[in-house]
Amino acid sequence: SREVQARIRRYYGRDSVVIYPPVDTTRFHPVPYHDDYYLIVSRLVPYRRIDLAVRAFNQLGLPLVIAGDGRDREALEAIAGPTITFLGRVPDEDLPDLFARCRAYVLPGVEDFGIAPVQAQAAGRPVIAFGAGGALDTVVEGKTGTFFREPTPEALAAAVRAFDPDEIDPQDCVRNAARFDAEVFRRRIRRFIGNVLHGKGGRAADSAD
Repeated sequence: SREVQARIRRYYGRDSVVIYPPVDTTRFHPVPYHDDYYLIVSRLVPYRRIDLAVRAFNQLGLPLVIAGDGRDREALEAIAGPTITFLGRVPDEDLPDLFARCRAYVLPGVEDFGIAPVQAQAAGRPVIAFGAGGALDTVVEGKTGTFFREPTPEALAAAVRAFDPDEIDPQDCVRNAARFDAEVFRRRIRRFIGNVLHGKGGRAADSAD
């Protein structure tokens, strides 16, 4: 992501080419209806800031479903209100339906890239994300989701209140997710390697497909 690219430049003084990791978007499809729950699919570890989302949805009193497990689960369950559901680890084959039926996907922490927000968009669902890191590459504000700018429960809660997922066209989400499909990754890797072998530096891999 551009986040990692900037980090490489800052700490190592080196230029780099962004090639996004592959996401199998073909597994995910929109459905003609959605439920009322908001969704997080994540390991429950500190840097993912699931605690921020739990506190925000406690304030909102809205349903939040959290899929995933990790060392923070017990602490998160201890602060969670009655509208928050912990599913634990969800089988991979159940994820497409879980994504497709959510009202919106929530990304409360900073990710280098973030696979789950792309999967949500491939399923036609918008993303409410903290405005930093890989989300700035994968979410199009106003078209496939929205950002909150301060890493606080209050800022996330305000973003949820202000954002109407029903105003987002699911096909816009699907088209955006397709930019990160595994086939796009393969094309860019082949192009990058070809350019390096031919002394062109691989920069064309940064161009849109």
